[in-house]
Amino acid sequence: MKITGDIKSPWLIHAKGALFVLSGAFAATLLFAQVPTIKTAALICITVWSFCRFYYYLFYVIDRYLGREKRFSGVFDVLQFIFRGDQDKTS
Repeated sequence: MKITGDIKSPWLIHAKGALFVLSGAFAATLLFAQVPTIKTAALICITVWSFCRFYYYLFYVIDRYLGREKRFSGVFDVLQFIFRGDQDKTS
């Protein structure tokens, strides 16, 4: 089983998305409960927004400037492509 392969099941894709939302909300709630200030809430919001924008930027730039012939399963595949270059995988 290839870990970096694409998920084909719509149910699994939705479950994965739901788990990301739940884990992020849980972590933010615990952090805010530990230090319940406006500053903490603002920093949590800025962090979430920034990482969402980075994710969008990463795939937008890759799609627009490196061409559409290369498909990626996730962030790690994109970063591997960026740092190793356009080498064919031999596995």
